[in-house]
Amino acid sequence: MIYWSELYKEITDRIKNNLPDVRWVDLWHEQINYLTEELPFPTPAVFVGFGTRETDDAGTLVQNLTVQVDLRLFYETFSDTYDGSANQDKALAFLDRLTELHALFHGKSGQYFTEMRRIDMSREESGDAGNLYRISFECLVTDYSAQVLFTEADMNGREIEVERASAVTPPNSGDNMFDTNI
Repeated sequence: MIYWSELYKEITDRIKNNLPDVRWVDLWHEQINYLTEELPFPTPAVFVGFGTRETDDAGTLVQNLTVQVDLRLFYETFSDTYDGSANQDKALAFLDRLTELHALFHGKSGQYFTEMRRIDMSREESGDAGNLYRISFECLVTDYSAQVLFTEADMNGREIEVERASAVTPPNSGDNMFDTNI
């Protein structure tokens, strides 16, 4: 992997291509807590988040990362889950999507990640907004970004010339350092 966006796109493409009932896939930015301010989205929705749990240097500017991938499934429904409710099947469809997410990733690998394994699943607080569950997976990712995006120049045999510059005069205490007319 060179960019985190590669890992994100691989995961979101897998969700979009295999779970047609999921209507929205996005990077997790706590959108559920800001429903009135955020771009409206249809549900069920899956939000993807990343965290590094462990790093191991694997060579010059290369690291093996143990990554936690959090998939948050958000589902708005007015249906009831209690036994005998008229719309129980519709309400329990949320649990089916949760199971499908698990099956889609647990024990599976991809181009940018090794075999994922589920490490946690739990309900998260969503206020009065709906059902929000998080499934967390762990996988290994090899990060080549520093090696590929950083180039080191060989300065052997080159001369470096240092010039003395005039001192910069600090602004008066009343002058603004930044343009405030924006």
